Amino acid sequence: MTTLATKTRGARVNADVTALLRARNTLLWVVSKEEERVERALVDAAAAAKLEIRFWDCADGITSFDRALVEDLPNPAAALDFIAKDKKACVYVMRDLPKWSDPQTQRKLRSVARALKAAPSSQMRAIIILSPSADVPPELSGHAVVVDYPLPDRVEVAAILDGAIDSIPEKYRAGAAPNGTREAAIDAAMGLSQEEIESCFARSLVTSSPPRIDPKLVGDEKKKVISRQGLQVYEPDPRGLDAIGGLDQLKAWTQLRRLAFGAKAREYGLDAPKGVVLVGPPGTGKSLAAKCFATAFGLPLFRADLGAQKSKFVGESEQNIRKLIAVAEAAAPCVLWIDEIDKALKGASGDQGDGGVSSDALGVVLNWMQETKASVFVVATANDVRGLPPELLRRGRFDEVFFVDLPTTKERREILAVTLKQKGRVEPIDLDLVAEKTDGFTGSEIAAIVPDAMLQAFSDGGRLITTDDLLAAIKGVVPLSKLAGDRLAELRKWAEGRARRASSLETVATGKRELAF
Repeated sequence: MTTLATKTRGARVNADVTALLRARNTLLWVVSKEEERVERALVDAAAAAKLEIRFWDCADGITSFDRALVEDLPNPAAALDFIAKDKKACVYVMRDLPKWSDPQTQRKLRSVARALKAAPSSQMRAIIILSPSADVPPELSGHAVVVDYPLPDRVEVAAILDGAIDSIPEKYRAGAAPNGTREAAIDAAMGLSQEEIESCFARSLVTSSPPRIDPKLVGDEKKKVISRQGLQVYEPDPRGLDAIGGLDQLKAWTQLRRLAFGAKAREYGLDAPKGVVLVGPPGTGKSLAAKCFATAFGLPLFRADLGAQKSKFVGESEQNIRKLIAVAEAAAPCVLWIDEIDKALKGASGDQGDGGVSSDALGVVLNWMQETKASVFVVATANDVRGLPPELLRRGRFDEVFFVDLPTTKERREILAVTLKQKGRVEPIDLDLVAEKTDGFTGSEIAAIVPDAMLQAFSDGGRLITTDDLLAAIKGVVPLSKLAGDRLAELRKWAEGRARRASSLETVATGKRELAF
């Protein structure tokens, strides 16, 4: 039997379960995909409440923890009848009951849970439904207490890691997790179940010579698990902040915050940064910055599509968002990218015409960002914040709001240089001239002229590209600043006094560049 250390999240939840049992709650709905691990923990919780524990499933009927048969009752209704008539002080953990969702079984469960409340203390009984889903049938929602059982936390993952290392020959143990590997392996395993963690650690040890723990192998496995649970796994840009042309103030802010991640920061007492909002017109590098944040912090990157979680059914949208949040928290530390949050939550503070779905979704996001202790760095990007409520952007939820404007001359030169390097071009290009001619262009519009110039050069016998090729490509672009100048002016006006500039003001011979805020 495994007894969890009192400082783990699992132990705290176990203590809550014991308290609920002592308070005569007769129906608990425990949410977890880790059947074996949670059952071992529930044995401890029942023992602390001075109750025996039994288990039911549709294959073996009612058994003890060691699988000894108590009653051969594979039918759930018959098992519930036995529980109602039995006088022994006991907790019954029912494994497969959510699959039996017929009205008769639900009615029977509801009636038995009510009847057990009247049993004397010496005969107190409770039913625990063990399910991977938190979707409690409406008929039971007023009777069942939902308990979310967490995945292993850092303390538990560290214990699993130590157990895996102890399983190999003693002569290899000292080098199995060299300096830096241990913390990286624990970070990589966060968000996996105990069984998945044990499997990853074991696979790493047996496939390495000499045996050692490979954080990359564990991280790759986590990506597969996370992608199956609704979050999109993105590869961080390997170039890091060097991939971004310009945005010097945003880069400096990021460089400072990167120090707050890691074991030394935790020991010092630093809280992990909560996140940042990047506001600006499309094509100014907000999405690229999100991918570079993950590289700068050395963390995995996940993307949450809040808009895809909306449902026409009452309460389902919030439940879908809660599931994504739970996955992100379990995978912490990580970077969670919420792209175009303005579209996903548009109208949440006004007349949205969607039956309140946006408002309810906003409530879930706001509450989580205010209360979470998980090391999840949220990067929210927005093209237009006029529809977003101010409470989403205040301090305490995000660390900072940055306004990403059109690039300055210096930044346009940097963007062009970065793009040419990425494309492997080494030709002598007049970067200053091209930067001058792209005034009013977004970063993505500047980056797009390079492949256009390459295509022209390739069609002309595969020659090297020239400055003239780039200038010719510029003539075919109508920049966003001309197509949506009024909207850009409004966005700049909104940013005045509300957001920090992601870039330093440009200084030219005639003085400071005129900006609209």
